Amino acid sequence: MWGLGRGPPTGALTLTALAEGIRSSQGPPLGPSSTGPQSEAQEPGAETELQAQILTDPEAEPGDGTTDATASSGPRPPHRAPQPAPEGPRQSSWEEGALSDLALYTAACLEEAGFAGTQATAVTLSSALEAHGARLEDQVHTLVRGLLAQVPSLAEGRPRRAALRVLSALALEHAQDVVWALLPRSLPPDGAAAELWRSLSRNQRVNGQVLVQLLWALKGAAGTEAEALAATRALGEMLAVSGCVGATRGFYPHLLLALVTQLHELARGVHSPDSPKAWAPSHRGPPHSHASCTVEALKALLTGDGGRMVVTCMEQAGGWRRLVGAHTHLEGVLLLASAMVAHADHHLRGLFADLLPRLRSANTPQRLTAMAFFTGLLQSRPTAQLLREEVILERLRTWQGDSEPTVRWLGLLGLGHLALNQGKVRHVGTLLPALLGALGEGDARLVGAALGALRGLLLQRRAPVRLLSRELRPRLPPLLDDARDSVRASAVGLLGTLVRRGRSGLRVGLRGPLRKLILQSLVPLLLRLHDPSRDTAESSEWTLARCDQALRWGLLEEMVTVAHYDSPEALSRVCQRLVQRYPNHMPRFLSQTQGYLRSPQDPLRWAATVLIGFLIYHVSPKGVNQELLESLFQDLGQLQSDPEPAVAAAAHVSAQQVALLTLAQGRRRGPRLLRLPRRPARSVRPAPLYTDSPFQRRSLAGRWGCSGTH
Repeated sequence: MWGLGRGPPTGALTLTALAEGIRSSQGPPLGPSSTGPQSEAQEPGAETELQAQILTDPEAEPGDGTTDATASSGPRPPHRAPQPAPEGPRQSSWEEGALSDLALYTAACLEEAGFAGTQATAVTLSSALEAHGARLEDQVHTLVRGLLAQVPSLAEGRPRRAALRVLSALALEHAQDVVWALLPRSLPPDGAAAELWRSLSRNQRVNGQVLVQLLWALKGAAGTEAEALAATRALGEMLAVSGCVGATRGFYPHLLLALVTQLHELARGVHSPDSPKAWAPSHRGPPHSHASCTVEALKALLTGDGGRMVVTCMEQAGGWRRLVGAHTHLEGVLLLASAMVAHADHHLRGLFADLLPRLRSANTPQRLTAMAFFTGLLQSRPTAQLLREEVILERLRTWQGDSEPTVRWLGLLGLGHLALNQGKVRHVGTLLPALLGALGEGDARLVGAALGALRGLLLQRRAPVRLLSRELRPRLPPLLDDARDSVRASAVGLLGTLVRRGRSGLRVGLRGPLRKLILQSLVPLLLRLHDPSRDTAESSEWTLARCDQALRWGLLEEMVTVAHYDSPEALSRVCQRLVQRYPNHMPRFLSQTQGYLRSPQDPLRWAATVLIGFLIYHVSPKGVNQELLESLFQDLGQLQSDPEPAVAAAAHVSAQQVALLTLAQGRRRGPRLLRLPRRPARSVRPAPLYTDSPFQRRSLAGRWGCSGTH
């Protein structure tokens, strides 16, 4: 074992490695010391296994066993290392000169005096240093700086390997001092420092102790921000070495959370001015910066521990890009937690336990990162069961009262994950008020999280479909027309899920809250097939298909044709069926459609104009009152001067249909003796003819990003 009680002092071995490099560049060594003859008289067997490791077998490491990283060197605040001297010509102080001279002398003893001579020289060195008021341990920083200066000039082979092994031996007894001596050379990156970090990583007897010290520096409990960044780069170098991750057992969750929190601090611009604030779509990954080094260290940590699928999932979902973004970091944390739930569940319990004290941290990046991880890990049922369900619910409800929207958003996501994990609906009285109240929030993230959590409730067994239908009827329709694309698409999808779950109770003629909600949302769903947002348009198509199946309209083919080809003929057949099925709802359908005539989006104005024309064509004269027809005729007249030619042309055709229906109503109200023979009112009105839509059609080719004619 490398210790103070056996073998030469560590400092002498370090000087030996330095001496080998000095001799290779300066010429033959000095002559033997006076202790040489005494040493030569010793038996050859007096040399120990330690000397054989250093001199005879240059490939050997100081130790080949494993040690518990936390047993001998737990996380403790390191003392602030003295600042290194500025780089430049060699200093001529007594300390530097004495170390160089004694290094050469030690090398001469190794070659000509054997092990005893080396030990005697080391004692002489210790006595000389103590005579000048300095112990050998206090010179670690000077010795490490000497190694940094000499390693680049050392020849490949025995001199360089000896120097690297001696550094590991020094770290075994002085890991804290070695780390804090190397850190200043790791920012900006230094080739010699990187090589020394990798050499420390390969030695299984010291890599755990070194990683603990780097973790402490990374957490920022002591030292400057620059030291934390230097520790991140050093961790990246060490974790990239195969087999090093095994040394992290026992503090793996600490290290992972520290790296993710470091990314949050970088994204907020706390540490580095070069952290990215925005990303160009062409960038495949983070730029070369402190953030990119942290990401690489995190990838190495995950990959080395069997989490390659976690890394792959993050890459496919854009998780790394989100992690380093100023406004998307927490989304990246949620993706990372989801990937670990799916592919690295052996660390979830340790992570969950380490997260709990961080949830109340005064450090904002640390607290928010812990909250996001906590929320994501609730997707794992075994992990969530580590705490009582009531305790988790109470914590999430507390987050709902926080003044920070981000905290409320994470709380809503957590409620959704918890609802999905239970397998059955529980605590509805606790969940629903929070989720329904969030639907009125101004932050799109909060509304989206609430809609997602409500969908999670609907996916459970014995979901309260009737209760949700009643509660969502006044709240959901306004969200179908929300200005935010993500909210609109999620609201339409929630309606489709609600209809699917309540399909068994929806029979023709059934009058209930869900049927009323469907009819109230029918016009917005038809018009949103033309929504410029692809997600909203596809979600509307899916929801209309669920409604068609539940209410047995038999219009699935027509609705798909309208959705993908903007077909006026298919839309006409849809309107005909709706007029036949719901004649009493025609005034409401027309009034709802009239509101879209003022939409700022050209496709919606065109779709609303065409829908009014076909509804008017198929409705009977007695199905619409005169006041509504006059209002429609006035609005359509204004649209005939619309700056979009297609909208103006469609408005002209629809206005003619309104005029024809008004004329038909006037004939019906005339004197009985002057009435014409009874004939179907629609037969005297010509069908409206609309030109093809000039707006984007959603054919299957365009839908999947393929080229082709729409």
